[in-house]
Amino acid sequence: MKRALDLALAGLGLLLLSPLLAALWLAVRLTSPGPAVFRQERLGLHQRPFTMYKFRSMSVGNSDAAHRAYVSRMLTSDGTGTERVNGLYKLDGDPRVTPLGGWLRRTSLDELPQLVNVLKGEMSLVGPRPVLAWEAALFQPEALARFQTRPGLTGLWQVSGRNMLTMPQALALDVEYVRRQSLWLDISILVRTLPAQLRRGAA
Repeated sequence: MKRALDLALAGLGLLLLSPLLAALWLAVRLTSPGPAVFRQERLGLHQRPFTMYKFRSMSVGNSDAAHRAYVSRMLTSDGTGTERVNGLYKLDGDPRVTPLGGWLRRTSLDELPQLVNVLKGEMSLVGPRPVLAWEAALFQPEALARFQTRPGLTGLWQVSGRNMLTMPQALALDVEYVRRQSLWLDISILVRTLPAQLRRGAA
């Protein structure tokens, strides 16, 4: 039933949102040099790697050293010295993010190409967010339970109602989702996602 819901909603979403997807693709191409769609290897179900798609929100050719340092710090941090984006602390003043990219991230519109990942069976509409292999290597053992389900476009921490989450808190909610997951929980999260995104995009 979960897979059927994914196929139906992702297919319908791609069909209905195709004009918006085309407009965002053009906007990214016109506002900064480089491809409109960013491809990156992430870990999915049972930590199997797959290529994740998203609209590019950063300038090309940047080092990820700052992001690596941020993730390492956030796994043991209370969020001091960071900013909140989409309910989760992020690297403060990241110079790699383009002006358009900042808006795409706040509204989560950069994630829309992942509807293709959902159709391919690599992701689900609801689940833990896909992470990089080196990020997963930093997780505490109890957080690895998050890989017992497909990663998702949205999840429990995105609609948890908390204004600010540290990374350990977000990982704990991922594990809670795996423990509680059901079709009705997925539907509840999907219904709550759009209002949550509208609030965060306006913040």
